[in-house]
Amino acid sequence: QKGKQIQFKRLEAFVRDSWRKQRDDIRLRRMEQRPGQTAVPQEHKLAFVVRIVDIKGVSRRVKRVIELLRLRKNFTGTFVKLTPLSLKMLRIVEPYVAWGHPNLKSVRELILKRGQAKIKKKRVPLTDNMLIEEHLGVYGIICLEDLIHEIYSAGKYFKKVTNFLWPFHLSVARHASRNKVGFLKEMGKPGCRGEAINQLIRQLN
Repeated sequence: QKGKQIQFKRLEAFVRDSWRKQRDDIRLRRMEQRPGQTAVPQEHKLAFVVRIVDIKGVSRRVKRVIELLRLRKNFTGTFVKLTPLSLKMLRIVEPYVAWGHPNLKSVRELILKRGQAKIKKKRVPLTDNMLIEEHLGVYGIICLEDLIHEIYSAGKYFKKVTNFLWPFHLSVARHASRNKVGFLKEMGKPGCRGEAINQLIRQLN
């Protein structure tokens, strides 16, 4: 009896995964035929992207973009500089991520509370300005405030700074494991949230 249950579950997962891949392929094909807006909005240069949906069974292209965005786990987030290319990448992974335009308060709170440097493949908390100066001083970034400003303004050394930072591991509410459906409703749908991403950041930070 036990063996049969496992087999049934695996088949169910297989069907779900192949359906997801098929849906991705259709969606990406349509995207190629009808390219949407890839012009970067003048008022926004920065996006914060959070993966909120599991990516089991997605197409290879979606998986590749998720990896490029460094969103390997659910409820991890990264800052992205908005360019025509990054907007296209966000459209490719749109069913699996929530993204929008963070304000300065959100950027500061995320970095102060969850910011970790990636040094020799290890996570190091950003508790010391000396650490920042040692690794980013050559770009004129010598303290936390400089780092926050460089990210918020999507400055010249944005990529250097984001590569220095580990992706943000956001906190999932304790009740999520007990009431997954309710929690996912609270999270809202994937896709572009605009300014409302700040609300999601507060919820998960």
